[in-house]
Amino acid sequence: MTANAFQITTGSQEATRALGRTLGGLLAGGEVLGLTGDLGSGKTCFVHGLAEGLEVGRNSWVRSPTFTLINEYEGRVPLVHVDLFRVAQGAEMEDLHLEEYFASGSVCVIEWFERLDAVGVDEFLAVAFRYVDEDRRELRFAARGRRYEELVAALRRDDGAARDRAANAPVGPERNEA
Repeated sequence: MTANAFQITTGSQEATRALGRTLGGLLAGGEVLGLTGDLGSGKTCFVHGLAEGLEVGRNSWVRSPTFTLINEYEGRVPLVHVDLFRVAQGAEMEDLHLEEYFASGSVCVIEWFERLDAVGVDEFLAVAFRYVDEDRRELRFAARGRRYEELVAALRRDDGAARDRAANAPVGPERNEA
């Protein structure tokens, strides 16, 4: 694995969501995240966590924009969630005016990123999802650009700290010896 990439396997939906929450807490606005993976591989679950990390209101219904194409949410930083699954290349893609969202300072998350025509996205964080089994998902983060390399490094540090916490966690019930 290169310095600009990071791979992790999550063991549950909550772990996938928590990873999204961690990344959301690191984002400052203006980032583009490109999500790829089959249906059911955990993309929308991850975006739920991302929204939590961006402090999107608890009353917001974060859902896949498969039919609406674009959902916008207010939070610490605005979140724009795009789903290109049903969008045809060419004029239909151009009609979305995604470049305006990219320039808005919002965090832009694009599901089915591989379908995106070149519209001025030179730097981004690619997140590839792979279904392992009913509970587990493999996520591979690949940075394209300095800001995204920093995000990958932060995720790698957080994963190491999480592994250390798990290794040092008490095995049985904690006892207070006085």
